[in-house]
Amino acid sequence: MSSSTASVATDSARIEALIAREEERFRADRRRSNQLWNEARKYSPRGVPSSFQDAAPQPIFVEKGLGSRIWDVDGNEYVDFHNGFGVMVVGHAHPLIVQAVSERIARGSHFAQPVAEDAIVAAELARRFGQPQWRFTNSGTESTLDAVRVARGFTGRERLLKIEASYHGHHDALMVSVEPPPDLMGPPDAPASVPQSEGIPAAAVALTTVVPFNDLAALERAFERHPGEVAAVIVEPAMMNVGIVLPDQGYLEGVREAAHRHGGLLIFDEVKTGVTIASGGATERFGVQPDLIALAKAIGGGLPCGAIGGRADVMAVIEEKRVAQMGTFNGNPLTTAAAKVTLQEILTPAAYAHFDALAEVLQGGLDGVIAEHALPCHAITMAARGGITYRKERVRNYRDYLETDKRAAYLSWLYQCNRGVLMAPGAEENWTISVQHSEEDVRRFVDNFAEMARDLRA
Repeated sequence: MSSSTASVATDSARIEALIAREEERFRADRRRSNQLWNEARKYSPRGVPSSFQDAAPQPIFVEKGLGSRIWDVDGNEYVDFHNGFGVMVVGHAHPLIVQAVSERIARGSHFAQPVAEDAIVAAELARRFGQPQWRFTNSGTESTLDAVRVARGFTGRERLLKIEASYHGHHDALMVSVEPPPDLMGPPDAPASVPQSEGIPAAAVALTTVVPFNDLAALERAFERHPGEVAAVIVEPAMMNVGIVLPDQGYLEGVREAAHRHGGLLIFDEVKTGVTIASGGATERFGVQPDLIALAKAIGGGLPCGAIGGRADVMAVIEEKRVAQMGTFNGNPLTTAAAKVTLQEILTPAAYAHFDALAEVLQGGLDGVIAEHALPCHAITMAARGGITYRKERVRNYRDYLETDKRAAYLSWLYQCNRGVLMAPGAEENWTISVQHSEEDVRRFVDNFAEMARDLRA
């Protein structure tokens, strides 16, 4: 669901003044986090394990989590809307996860040999996503990496088509045009292929062609420029690295048709959408079946996880030893124990009804605040996922996203953190709620947003 309404521009000077006030409050309440961060920087670049965690005004070091809440090292309590970038849809320290992992670790945590739960989890993923064959990985990056390799092996081709501004993990083939700078991104109908950082070979970038989301004509032209070269189109069925960008009606069907007509495959990157926006992720919600699916995050109940699923003929390249897919920790017993419980006992039909009920509270509450204060933004909710985009009009692609008010989004993040709700950092304002969240929890988010709206219009 989404919303938009008549709006009035916000005063940029007012936003900056509120940011300065909220940053001061933020730092004052997180002195221990700052101390730990400065100590960590002596031994770790940027003082964090992953660069995403080094977010302004400083990282928040977490002490513990329970249910829908987490506590930082300064003793601040938060309703967790971040949930580990969408991993913790089960909530923190869920009793069934604690029990399953505790029982498993007491019997051994790693063997690099198959265990019975591997096939059970694969069968459950097959049921949910309609793909008959599955292999495990340990992260979203590994899942998209393996999906690309399988597609290249199956088709005998090397070129990839990806969507401008989609993030598919940190391997060379797909770290291309992930929020590229405007001066380098090229024309909108044929975006340039821009490496996300230094250290990515030009040869890898040259094999990745970039197209805009929701533009079938541009996709068709890309195929025509590279006849017989494209192994696969990889797409987030709903983009979730620039807020939440929904596919146009018929877009995903059109991508699949074009890929097949030109001899390529369609890969869905469901690392973020998988089991969070529906039991069968975006595949179920939008009713389009790809050839390969990459999963991670929420399927593992909080442990490192990943999986790729696909058509039997496509996945046969692994069976036939044409493509190598391996990893010491693939199908790790702790992960599959947690995944089995997550998929069979926690993320039940009742859980998705709960997500929908909380999403309705969020959507209605945020729509009301946006309308009352004529704010130039809109909210989107989809089961456990949702966000606020600080642009009045719907965002259809990356170029639209560049028109969002990132300072207003940052202010919103500060307001939430300073008032007991932890959000994932960044202008996308993308949240994940868990099965352990309550109506009171989500109303706090709405109340904090309402307070910011009042202050903006004061």
